[in-house]
Amino acid sequence: MPRPTAVQLTSGSVTVVVSTIAMLLLSQTSTGLGVAVISVAALALGLLVALTVPMPKRRRRDSAAAPDAGAATAARVPVPRTAAADDASDAARAPHSSHASHASRAEHSVHR
Repeated sequence: MPRPTAVQLTSGSVTVVVSTIAMLLLSQTSTGLGVAVISVAALALGLLVALTVPMPKRRRRDSAAAPDAGAATAARVPVPRTAAADDASDAARAPHSSHASHASRAEHSVHR
């Protein structure tokens, strides 16, 4: 269940206070039972008002980016690597790289 917004909290609270004062003044009750009934009725009315205030609509990120989503997805598709490309990328790396050639890894390996 989503959290209530500030508008919902404010409108519900104002409704409770105003309706409680109005019903107490109009009914002119002085008994504890009458005050309790009016208080419960005001709380129910405030809850009803807070729940009927429209929630702000959330923006859908994927619908806003829908036209570009196909192009972005196509750009992210991995390209299979070939052995020649692996050799070229190994040669381009620094000798101290963690992906150095197999010979240099075996030379410094603790596991022989």
